[in-house]
Amino acid sequence: MKRELGLYASFAVAFGFVSIATGIFTTYGAVINSSGPRGIWAWPIAVAGQLTVALIFGALAARIPISGYAYQWMSRLANPILGWLMGWISFAFLVVVVVAVDYTIAATVAPELFGYVPTAANSWFVTAIVMLIQAILVVWSTRVTNRVNEIAVTMQIIGMVGITVLLFVVGAVTGQIDLSRLFETAPVAAEGYWDLGGLTEVGPFPLAFLLGAFTIVGFESAANLAEETKNPARVIPRAMMQAVLALGILGMLFLIAVTALAANTTALAESATPVASVITAVLGPFVGKALLVLVVVSIFSCGLVITLSGTRLIWAMSRDARFPGWQVLRRVNAKRHTPVAATVAFFVITQLILAIFAFTENALFVLFSAATLLPAIIYAGTTLLYIIKRKSLPPSQGFTLGKWEIPVIILASVWLIYELAIFRDDSFAEPRLYVLIMMAIGGVYLAYLLITRGKKGLTMPEMGDVDRAFDSATVDNAPAAETTTTTEGQK
Repeated sequence: MKRELGLYASFAVAFGFVSIATGIFTTYGAVINSSGPRGIWAWPIAVAGQLTVALIFGALAARIPISGYAYQWMSRLANPILGWLMGWISFAFLVVVVVAVDYTIAATVAPELFGYVPTAANSWFVTAIVMLIQAILVVWSTRVTNRVNEIAVTMQIIGMVGITVLLFVVGAVTGQIDLSRLFETAPVAAEGYWDLGGLTEVGPFPLAFLLGAFTIVGFESAANLAEETKNPARVIPRAMMQAVLALGILGMLFLIAVTALAANTTALAESATPVASVITAVLGPFVGKALLVLVVVSIFSCGLVITLSGTRLIWAMSRDARFPGWQVLRRVNAKRHTPVAATVAFFVITQLILAIFAFTENALFVLFSAATLLPAIIYAGTTLLYIIKRKSLPPSQGFTLGKWEIPVIILASVWLIYELAIFRDDSFAEPRLYVLIMMAIGGVYLAYLLITRGKKGLTMPEMGDVDRAFDSATVDNAPAAETTTTTEGQK
């Protein structure tokens, strides 16, 4: 594969995966229903928590800039078996989150935009077509894929900034802005609003953290394209942090504008597209439709980046002979410089997951809940790895936490423990079941690997060998040197 991605391309990958237009549009209605307008104040806390995680990921990416991110870090710094489990959890996350993201177009945006009634069947069909187009682009060319994503991200930034400014200006001129709405709880009762909940239930305000926890994920996708990025040890940490900060600030301003302009939050909670409803009421139907078009572009970009990241993870694990069907999936097309087989496999698997969830009641909630739980597990495992191994990490090639290391670790740990505790609520039973099923499937294959190869057969190449392989490769627009895989005699 070619090393051709620069800083903006890397930033666009992180920004496109996170995609506030996608995340806020998808989850704002659920937060209004569970936590009321006051729930938006969970957003800055979630952003701060995810920023500390991004800092830790940046410190690791600067030391081991290899495709596969957390899978590679855990395998090389801790234990190859734990590394495989981390890779499998990351795979389970990527194949469900792309379904959750693309299903939003079919279930909520397209019906509002084109005026038809969504059904399980037509939502399934539209989602499948969107995912097919994304897979074709990823197979066709990494450069073309990233160019499409860069254009989409630029449109999203300009569009979100423009709409946010318009909302504040028009709202102020017409006198529709009411800042008191930012602190209301309706349709949720004010009594017991701040309760943390019990053993199997979560209070209203803690549920509001799902808005930020679902949206501000995927910034690490930039690290999954490390072998296609110029100067990745410096570029990738910077791109991840810039994406989280930019998205956090812009997202908070947008949430304040939409919520302060909501005429009736109880009625708004019943809308299938509450964000579009507010914007249409304030700026008119033309701008409302324009927002929906912007959301479609943002969601498509988000799904495209997820597909790109997912194929790289499958390819990275297959290169190490650790993924089912690795003999085929490790190949890179000599003409297109893309892992075609890994992309096809990712597409087929996501289609199977779509078929399973498409006819599930509250399919969108189940999908985005699963897509929030899994990255929380990945972030917690990676943060724990950093805490344990921080004194024995390889030398940094571009970024360190320096004197902020301990405060970052403490804040990240507190945030992740709190976030994971939210999923004890009974409403997350189906997402927890998905995680258990995927882990059971992975456990069977891991057992097969251990039986057929033994623990030594899963050993990763020494870091010195990896460093030499990268040092011997040309920096710009050249294929990386071959890397030894886990099976003796193979390359």
